[in-house]
Amino acid sequence: MTTGVGVVPYQYIQNLRNLENPAWFMDDLIDDPQLPHHRNPHEFVSPDYLADLGVLHWKLNPEKYEEDEELEKIRAARGYNYMDLLDLCPEKVENYEQKLKNFYTEHIHADEEIRYCLEGSGYFDIRDKDDRWIRIWIKAGDLIILPAGIYHRFTLDTTNYIKLMRLFVGEPVWTAFNRPQEEHPARRNYMINFGEKIGMPLEAH
Repeated sequence: MTTGVGVVPYQYIQNLRNLENPAWFMDDLIDDPQLPHHRNPHEFVSPDYLADLGVLHWKLNPEKYEEDEELEKIRAARGYNYMDLLDLCPEKVENYEQKLKNFYTEHIHADEEIRYCLEGSGYFDIRDKDDRWIRIWIKAGDLIILPAGIYHRFTLDTTNYIKLMRLFVGEPVWTAFNRPQEEHPARRNYMINFGEKIGMPLEAH
């Protein structure tokens, strides 16, 4: 079984896809970021652990997103009045490789990041309270909310395709603030709400 290098077996991919919201602690290898990067042995992370970091997750039916009552309830309850759709793949995105590098630079946002995966799959990596990377694998039907101020990054997996719904409160602002951002108001609020600062500020990576 591959744990961060080489070819990922098909059956391994299928087994992980059967898990609810698979997430795991990442290894420290710096090779291809689109590989799973499991530790050896694997260390999976529970939804409760993610919730303690402010990360929320729903499993919805992506085939009926245009008329999904559950999705509409979430949007109404959280005030997500803006919506658009985004296809990420080499065929549809100019300078695709550079865009992926930009997404993979560690950063925060001043607002929540809300993504609903309609097709394909990809990885959101987040920092926990001990500054360890956790990789969250989102697939069709996964709606994920990252809190404002959490250090994170994004990349596609080896399928090189994902279709996302982006939600936002009010007019969308996609500005990324690369690490370190310890004095940014969103980061300070995040640390107050979800944990004490661990270690010294680091450069984005």
